[in-house]
Amino acid sequence: MIKAGIIGAAGYTAGELIRILIHHPEVEITLAQSGSQSGKLLSEVHQDLIGETGLSFSEEINKNLDVVFLCKGHGESVRIIKENPFLLNKKVIDLSQDFRLKGTHDFTYGLPELNRDRLRVAKHIANPGCFATSIQLGLLPAIQAGLVDSEISISGITGSTGAGQSLSSTSHFSWRSNNASVYKPLRHQHLNEIGETIASIATSFDQKLLFVPYRGAFTRGIITTSHFHTSCTEQELIEVYQKSYGDHPFTHVVPKNPDLKQVIGSNKCLVYPQVIDGRVIIVSVIDNLLKGASGQAVQNMNLQFGLEETTGLKLKSIAF
Repeated sequence: MIKAGIIGAAGYTAGELIRILIHHPEVEITLAQSGSQSGKLLSEVHQDLIGETGLSFSEEINKNLDVVFLCKGHGESVRIIKENPFLLNKKVIDLSQDFRLKGTHDFTYGLPELNRDRLRVAKHIANPGCFATSIQLGLLPAIQAGLVDSEISISGITGSTGAGQSLSSTSHFSWRSNNASVYKPLRHQHLNEIGETIASIATSFDQKLLFVPYRGAFTRGIITTSHFHTSCTEQELIEVYQKSYGDHPFTHVVPKNPDLKQVIGSNKCLVYPQVIDGRVIIVSVIDNLLKGASGQAVQNMNLQFGLEETTGLKLKSIAF
Protein backbone atom coordinates (compact mmCIF):
# COMPACT_ATOMS: atom_id res chain seq x y z
CA MET A 1 0.00 0.00 0.00
CA ILE A 2 1.16 3.52 -0.81
CA LYS A 3 1.49 5.54 2.40
CA ALA A 4 0.02 8.97 1.66
CA GLY A 5 0.16 12.16 3.72
CA ILE A 6 -1.86 15.35 3.32
CA ILE A 7 -0.50 18.62 4.69
CA GLY A 8 -3.17 21.26 5.15
CA ALA A 9 -5.86 18.61 5.41
CA ALA A 10 -8.79 20.78 6.56
CA GLY A 11 -9.59 22.70 3.36
CA TYR A 12 -11.84 21.99 0.39
CA THR A 13 -9.24 20.39 -1.88
CA ALA A 14 -7.91 18.27 0.99
CA GLY A 15 -11.43 17.11 1.84
CA GLU A 16 -11.96 15.91 -1.72
CA LEU A 17 -8.51 14.30 -1.71
CA ILE A 18 -9.33 12.38 1.47
CA ARG A 19 -12.69 11.31 0.01
CA ILE A 20 -10.89 9.80 -2.99
CA LEU A 21 -7.94 8.27 -1.15
CA ILE A 22 -9.89 6.46 1.59
CA HIS A 23 -11.49 4.41 -1.19
CA HIS A 24 -8.35 4.09 -3.34
CA PRO A 25 -7.41 0.38 -3.48
CA GLU A 26 -3.65 1.05 -3.38
CA VAL A 27 -3.44 3.82 -0.76
CA GLU A 28 -3.37 4.12 3.02
CA ILE A 29 -3.59 7.63 4.50
CA THR A 30 -0.93 7.83 7.22
CA LEU A 31 -1.00 11.60 7.79
CA ALA A 32 -3.74 14.24 7.76
CA GLN A 33 -1.97 17.31 9.09
CA SER A 34 -3.75 20.47 10.22
CA GLY A 35 -2.45 22.95 12.77
CA SER A 36 -5.92 24.40 13.37
CA GLN A 37 -7.84 21.10 13.67
CA SER A 38 -5.29 18.86 15.41
CA GLY A 39 -6.88 16.09 17.47
CA LYS A 40 -10.28 16.29 15.82
CA LEU A 41 -11.72 13.49 13.73
CA LEU A 42 -11.59 14.18 10.01
CA SER A 43 -15.35 13.68 9.92
CA GLU A 44 -15.86 16.54 12.39
CA VAL A 45 -14.52 18.97 9.80
CA HIS A 46 -15.29 17.13 6.56
CA GLN A 47 -18.77 16.05 7.53
CA ASP A 48 -19.35 14.19 4.27
CA LEU A 49 -16.87 11.64 5.67
CA ILE A 50 -19.07 10.61 8.62
CA GLY A 51 -19.03 6.82 8.69
CA GLU A 52 -16.24 6.69 6.09
CA THR A 53 -13.12 7.01 8.27
CA GLY A 54 -12.02 7.14 11.89
CA LEU A 55 -8.82 9.09 11.14
CA SER A 56 -7.90 12.19 13.15
CA PHE A 57 -5.96 15.32 12.26
CA SER A 58 -2.43 15.62 13.60
CA GLU A 59 -0.29 18.71 14.06
CA GLU A 60 3.13 17.17 13.45
CA ILE A 61 4.38 15.94 10.07
CA ASN A 62 5.55 12.34 10.38
CA LYS A 63 8.01 10.59 8.07
CA ASN A 64 6.00 7.41 7.47
CA LEU A 65 5.15 8.52 3.94
CA ASP A 66 5.66 7.47 0.33
CA VAL A 67 3.87 10.48 -1.14
CA VAL A 68 2.80 13.79 0.33
CA PHE A 69 0.13 16.14 -0.99
CA LEU A 70 0.64 19.82 -0.13
CA CYS A 71 -2.80 21.44 0.20
CA LYS A 72 -1.92 24.69 1.94
CA GLY A 73 -2.38 28.18 0.51
CA HIS A 74 -0.13 29.77 -2.08
CA GLY A 75 3.31 30.53 -0.66
CA GLU A 76 2.97 27.94 2.08
CA SER A 77 4.44 24.97 0.19
CA VAL A 78 7.84 26.64 -0.14
CA ARG A 79 7.83 27.33 3.61
CA ILE A 80 6.75 23.80 4.55
CA ILE A 81 9.47 22.20 2.44
CA LYS A 82 12.09 24.59 3.84
CA GLU A 83 11.06 23.66 7.39
CA ASN A 84 10.80 19.93 6.56
CA PRO A 85 13.52 19.24 3.97
CA PHE A 86 13.06 15.45 4.34
CA LEU A 87 9.87 15.84 2.29
CA LEU A 88 11.96 16.26 -0.86
CA ASN A 89 13.10 12.65 -0.39
CA LYS A 90 9.46 11.62 -0.83
CA LYS A 91 7.21 11.90 -3.83
CA VAL A 92 5.50 15.29 -3.58
CA ILE A 93 2.39 16.64 -5.29
CA ASP A 94 1.85 20.34 -4.64
CA LEU A 95 -1.64 21.75 -5.18
CA SER A 96 -0.58 25.39 -4.71
CA GLN A 97 0.96 27.62 -7.37
CA ASP A 98 4.39 27.66 -5.70
CA PHE A 99 6.17 25.36 -8.19
CA ARG A 100 4.07 25.63 -11.36
CA LEU A 101 6.41 28.08 -13.06
CA LYS A 102 9.93 27.14 -14.10
CA GLY A 103 12.61 27.95 -11.55
CA THR A 104 15.34 26.47 -9.39
CA HIS A 105 13.32 23.37 -8.53
CA ASP A 106 12.66 19.95 -10.07
CA PHE A 107 8.85 19.98 -10.05
CA THR A 108 7.18 18.69 -13.22
CA TYR A 109 4.03 20.45 -14.41
CA GLY A 110 1.21 18.02 -13.70
CA LEU A 111 -1.14 18.19 -16.68
CA PRO A 112 -1.35 14.51 -17.73
CA GLU A 113 -2.75 15.26 -21.18
CA LEU A 114 0.45 17.22 -21.85
CA ASN A 115 3.16 15.54 -19.75
CA ARG A 116 1.98 11.99 -19.07
CA ASP A 117 5.30 10.30 -19.91
CA ARG A 118 7.29 12.81 -17.85
CA LEU A 119 4.92 12.43 -14.90
CA ARG A 120 5.54 8.66 -14.84
CA VAL A 121 9.15 9.33 -13.84
CA ALA A 122 8.67 12.57 -11.89
CA LYS A 123 9.43 12.62 -8.17
CA HIS A 124 7.92 16.05 -7.55
CA ILE A 125 4.80 17.35 -9.33
CA ALA A 126 3.18 20.79 -9.45
CA ASN A 127 -0.56 20.33 -9.91
CA PRO A 128 -2.01 22.86 -12.41
CA GLY A 129 -4.47 25.57 -11.45
CA CYS A 130 -8.18 24.97 -11.96
CA PHE A 131 -8.79 27.66 -14.59
CA ALA A 132 -5.47 26.74 -16.21
CA THR A 133 -6.58 23.11 -16.51
CA SER A 134 -9.88 23.96 -18.18
CA ILE A 135 -8.40 26.57 -20.51
CA GLN A 136 -5.42 24.46 -21.57
CA LEU A 137 -7.46 21.34 -22.25
CA GLY A 138 -9.68 23.52 -24.42
CA LEU A 139 -6.85 25.23 -26.33
CA LEU A 140 -3.69 23.14 -26.53
CA PRO A 141 -4.64 20.84 -29.45
CA ALA A 142 -5.55 23.82 -31.65
CA ILE A 143 -2.39 25.73 -30.73
CA GLN A 144 -0.17 22.70 -31.27
CA ALA A 145 -1.76 22.07 -34.68
CA GLY A 146 -1.26 25.70 -35.75
CA LEU A 147 -4.97 26.43 -36.17
CA VAL A 148 -5.00 29.79 -34.34
CA ASP A 149 -4.99 32.83 -36.65
CA SER A 150 -5.69 35.60 -34.13
CA GLU A 151 -5.53 36.58 -30.49
CA ILE A 152 -7.59 34.29 -28.26
CA SER A 153 -10.50 35.64 -26.24
CA ILE A 154 -11.32 33.56 -23.18
CA SER A 155 -14.07 33.86 -20.61
CA GLY A 156 -14.56 31.56 -17.64
CA ILE A 157 -16.87 31.27 -14.66
CA THR A 158 -16.09 29.44 -11.43
CA GLY A 159 -18.00 28.47 -8.30
CA SER A 160 -17.33 29.77 -4.81
CA THR A 161 -15.17 26.77 -3.79
CA GLY A 162 -12.53 28.09 -6.18
CA ALA A 163 -11.78 30.80 -3.60
CA GLY A 164 -10.96 28.24 -0.89
CA GLN A 165 -12.47 27.69 2.54
CA SER A 166 -11.32 30.92 4.20
CA LEU A 167 -14.13 33.46 4.47
CA SER A 168 -14.04 36.59 2.36
CA SER A 169 -16.53 39.28 1.40
CA THR A 170 -17.18 37.59 -1.96
CA SER A 171 -17.73 34.08 -0.56
CA HIS A 172 -20.65 34.87 1.77
CA PHE A 173 -24.01 33.45 0.65
CA SER A 174 -25.64 36.87 0.78
CA TRP A 175 -23.09 38.18 -1.76
CA ARG A 176 -22.85 35.13 -4.04
CA SER A 177 -26.56 34.33 -4.25
CA ASN A 178 -28.23 35.81 -7.36
CA ASN A 179 -24.98 37.58 -8.19
CA ALA A 180 -21.95 37.47 -10.50
CA SER A 181 -18.83 39.56 -10.97
CA VAL A 182 -15.66 39.89 -13.00
CA TYR A 183 -12.33 39.61 -11.20
CA LYS A 184 -8.69 39.94 -12.28
CA PRO A 185 -9.52 40.65 -15.97
CA LEU A 186 -6.51 40.05 -18.26
CA ARG A 187 -4.32 39.61 -15.16
CA HIS A 188 -5.32 36.25 -13.69
CA GLN A 189 -2.34 34.38 -12.23
CA HIS A 190 -3.07 31.20 -14.19
CA LEU A 191 -2.13 32.98 -17.42
CA ASN A 192 1.52 32.62 -16.39
CA GLU A 193 1.50 28.82 -16.32
CA ILE A 194 -0.59 28.68 -19.50
CA GLY A 195 1.97 30.90 -21.21
CA GLU A 196 4.82 28.59 -20.19
CA THR A 197 2.95 25.56 -21.47
CA ILE A 198 2.24 27.19 -24.84
CA ALA A 199 5.90 28.21 -25.18
CA SER A 200 6.89 24.58 -24.61
CA ILE A 201 4.68 23.18 -27.40
CA ALA A 202 4.60 26.01 -29.96
CA THR A 203 7.74 28.15 -29.80
CA SER A 204 6.61 30.50 -32.58
CA PHE A 205 3.14 31.16 -31.14
CA ASP A 206 2.84 34.89 -30.42
CA GLN A 207 -0.89 35.56 -30.10
CA LYS A 208 -2.32 37.21 -26.99
CA LEU A 209 -4.56 35.38 -24.53
CA LEU A 210 -7.27 37.75 -23.29
CA PHE A 211 -8.86 36.08 -20.29
CA VAL A 212 -11.79 37.49 -18.29
CA PRO A 213 -12.81 35.32 -15.29
CA TYR A 214 -16.15 35.52 -13.46
CA ARG A 215 -17.38 34.51 -10.02
CA GLY A 216 -20.61 32.53 -10.26
CA ALA A 217 -23.55 31.95 -7.91
CA PHE A 218 -22.87 28.23 -7.48
CA THR A 219 -20.45 26.21 -5.37
CA ARG A 220 -18.32 24.16 -7.73
CA GLY A 221 -17.39 23.78 -11.36
CA ILE A 222 -15.75 25.79 -14.15
CA ILE A 223 -16.92 26.62 -17.66
CA THR A 224 -14.42 28.28 -19.99
CA THR A 225 -15.11 29.48 -23.53
CA SER A 226 -12.29 30.34 -25.92
CA HIS A 227 -12.64 31.73 -29.45
CA PHE A 228 -10.30 32.83 -32.24
CA HIS A 229 -10.08 33.16 -36.03
CA THR A 230 -9.12 30.11 -38.07
CA SER A 231 -8.97 28.88 -41.65
CA CYS A 232 -9.74 25.26 -40.77
CA THR A 233 -13.08 23.52 -41.14
CA GLU A 234 -15.09 22.19 -38.23
CA GLN A 235 -14.39 18.61 -39.27
CA GLU A 236 -10.64 19.28 -39.35
CA LEU A 237 -10.86 20.87 -35.90
CA ILE A 238 -12.80 17.97 -34.41
CA GLU A 239 -10.34 15.44 -35.87
CA VAL A 240 -7.43 17.30 -34.25
CA TYR A 241 -9.13 17.18 -30.85
CA GLN A 242 -10.18 13.55 -31.14
CA LYS A 243 -6.62 12.56 -32.06
CA SER A 244 -5.17 14.59 -29.18
CA TYR A 245 -7.41 13.09 -26.51
CA GLY A 246 -8.18 9.66 -27.94
CA ASP A 247 -6.04 7.80 -25.41
CA HIS A 248 -6.63 10.09 -22.41
CA PRO A 249 -9.26 8.57 -20.12
CA PHE A 250 -10.65 11.73 -18.53
CA THR A 251 -10.81 14.29 -21.35
CA HIS A 252 -13.64 13.72 -23.80
CA VAL A 253 -14.48 15.55 -27.02
CA VAL A 254 -18.27 15.88 -27.11
CA PRO A 255 -20.65 16.65 -30.00
CA LYS A 256 -22.90 19.11 -28.21
CA ASN A 257 -22.65 21.95 -25.73
CA PRO A 258 -21.84 20.51 -22.26
CA ASP A 259 -23.03 21.76 -18.89
CA LEU A 260 -21.52 21.63 -15.41
CA LYS A 261 -23.69 18.84 -14.04
CA GLN A 262 -22.12 16.45 -16.55
CA VAL A 263 -18.76 16.75 -14.75
CA ILE A 264 -19.48 17.75 -11.12
CA GLY A 265 -18.25 15.02 -8.80
CA SER A 266 -16.02 13.48 -11.48
CA ASN A 267 -12.48 13.83 -12.80
CA LYS A 268 -13.71 14.46 -16.35
CA CYS A 269 -13.13 17.36 -18.69
CA LEU A 270 -15.62 17.73 -21.54
CA VAL A 271 -14.41 19.71 -24.56
CA TYR A 272 -16.79 20.94 -27.26
CA PRO A 273 -15.03 22.40 -30.36
CA GLN A 274 -16.92 24.04 -33.20
CA VAL A 275 -16.36 26.53 -36.04
CA ILE A 276 -18.85 29.34 -36.66
CA ASP A 277 -18.26 31.90 -39.45
CA GLY A 278 -14.51 31.35 -39.49
CA ARG A 279 -14.07 31.41 -35.72
CA VAL A 280 -13.28 28.47 -33.50
CA ILE A 281 -15.34 28.35 -30.31
CA ILE A 282 -14.27 25.85 -27.67
CA VAL A 283 -16.26 25.16 -24.53
CA SER A 284 -14.51 23.26 -21.74
CA VAL A 285 -16.07 22.16 -18.41
CA ILE A 286 -14.52 20.61 -15.30
CA ASP A 287 -15.15 20.22 -11.59
CA ASN A 288 -12.69 22.73 -10.13
CA LEU A 289 -12.12 20.61 -7.00
CA LEU A 290 -11.50 17.36 -8.90
CA LYS A 291 -10.04 17.63 -12.42
CA GLY A 292 -9.05 21.16 -11.39
CA ALA A 293 -7.35 20.05 -8.16
CA SER A 294 -7.64 16.85 -6.09
CA GLY A 295 -8.77 14.41 -8.77
CA GLN A 296 -5.93 15.48 -11.05
CA ALA A 297 -3.53 15.18 -8.10
CA VAL A 298 -4.55 11.53 -7.61
CA GLN A 299 -4.30 10.99 -11.37
CA ASN A 300 -0.72 12.28 -11.13
CA MET A 301 -0.01 10.03 -8.12
CA ASN A 302 -1.25 7.02 -10.10
CA LEU A 303 1.19 7.88 -12.89
CA GLN A 304 4.06 8.34 -10.41
CA PHE A 305 3.53 4.89 -8.92
CA GLY A 306 2.94 3.04 -12.19
CA LEU A 307 -0.75 2.42 -11.51
CA GLU A 308 -3.59 2.47 -14.01
CA GLU A 309 -4.32 6.17 -14.50
CA THR A 310 -7.99 5.83 -13.55
CA THR A 311 -7.43 3.90 -10.29
CA GLY A 312 -9.68 5.31 -7.58
CA LEU A 313 -11.06 7.92 -9.97
CA LYS A 314 -13.95 6.19 -11.70
CA LEU A 315 -16.33 8.77 -10.30
CA LYS A 316 -19.75 9.40 -11.79
CA SER A 317 -21.00 12.95 -12.20
CA ILE A 318 -24.28 14.02 -10.62
CA ALA A 319 -26.41 14.97 -13.61
CA PHE A 320 -29.66 15.76 -11.78
